[in-house]
Amino acid sequence: MKYSIIFSAAIVALTLTACDRPSTVVTPAVVTVPTAVPGPAGPTGATGSTGSMGSTGSTGNTGATGSMGSTGSTGNTGATGSTGSTGATGSTGDTGAEGQKGKTGDTLVIVPAPAR
Repeated sequence: MKYSIIFSAAIVALTLTACDRPSTVVTPAVVTVPTAVPGPAGPTGATGSTGSMGSTGSTGNTGATGSMGSTGSTGNTGATGSTGSTGATGSTGDTGAEGQKGKTGDTLVIVPAPAR
């Protein structure tokens, strides 16, 4: 298959180059164009009118949302509270039991003098 395509292309090329066609050359006629000679410059034209106002541009897109702010500072310490009211007086306690009668004894208690 590879060689058949190359062979076919070579045959087509030889066939086209082997044709003998008579060549006809057509010579165009020479046309002379007269050259224009410029004259003096004319007067300056009047100033044109002012152009109309342009239309307003379209509104821009909404900007992106900003990032979250940082955490605020810790608040100041509160003032000290007022002193509370005095509590109610408690009830009187029961009377204690009567002690035993003392005995006379021979125990002697010595209290040392305080150190200086």
